[in-house]
Amino acid sequence: MGLTLKPLHDQVIVVTGATSGNGLAIVEDAVRRGAAVVATARNEAALEELRDRLSANGGRIAICVGDVSDMAAVERVAAVAVEAFGGFDSWVNNAGTGTYGTLEQVPVADHRRVFDVNYFGVLHGSLIAARHLRGRGGAIINVGSILSDRAIVEQGPYCATKHAVQALTDTLRMELEQEGAGISVTLIKPGAIDTPFPEHARNFMDQPPRLPPPLYAPSVVADAVLFACETPRRTLYAGGGGLLSSLLSRAAPRLSDKIMELVGTIAQQKPEDPGDPARRDNLYAPRVDALRGSQDVHARKSSTVLQAQKIHPVVLLLGVVGAGIAVALSRPKDTSR
Repeated sequence: MGLTLKPLHDQVIVVTGATSGNGLAIVEDAVRRGAAVVATARNEAALEELRDRLSANGGRIAICVGDVSDMAAVERVAAVAVEAFGGFDSWVNNAGTGTYGTLEQVPVADHRRVFDVNYFGVLHGSLIAARHLRGRGGAIINVGSILSDRAIVEQGPYCATKHAVQALTDTLRMELEQEGAGISVTLIKPGAIDTPFPEHARNFMDQPPRLPPPLYAPSVVADAVLFACETPRRTLYAGGGGLLSSLLSRAAPRLSDKIMELVGTIAQQKPEDPGDPARRDNLYAPRVDALRGSQDVHARKSSTVLQAQKIHPVVLLLGVVGAGIAVALSRPKDTSR
């Protein structure tokens, strides 16, 4: 069957990781634009507050407490969607967690936990969503990262999961297309977004973590996700800074490595502003959630790169090719052979 997606105001959208950062922005914007939402996260109190606040203003929202690393918990989310709204039209795999520190500093158990949430959580949601949407159509949107294009020091486990999510998303898309399932599969690649992620991440560095600039507001990711709920797209970059980093990595990987080795750690530390201690370390249990980080940062409210992609994917492709050629031409020639 062909890909036909409903207008947003006619949709029921499932959002994981719904009480913080990008997930919270997606839920709030979706409800504001008339969609019904099934919100899931580990933080029961935050979910109940979100439901009460949005429903008081006429929003259609159901909640389900659960950890996406548990397949049974994700099955319950789908059951809540069926019970509350008769099913769903789009499924957004957004929940994520992370660590700061070198590969050796992070215990193996914590490596596994990051994979349990960031990779297996996306796998669980994708399989359940595909089972429900197969034959009736809809969208699966996975929130990845530009770090699936370019690894960064101090976030090795997180980068590894985002590389895995990209492979999972591409495989899922091919398999569903092959069988004619009528399901759109999109990978969203945000750059640095001003969410509580640095405070929520487990930190093994000797300084408080932060996200390297330029930062964008969570509303930029929500804009990309909700566009993908209505419009089939393979990939959407949320933030021009992330796209530039990806382009540099592809055109000049060794130069990109050297830059990362030189400034990567410093760019991810904020010793004078550790953020809210009540949010610190949610790797195994929920902590205080919020839309934005509590550190003093500047975040851009829009992304020209994202808007260009929404016009037509070819617009971005032309920009990528042009930027890639420019970077390649600027590289010094290898005269060693």
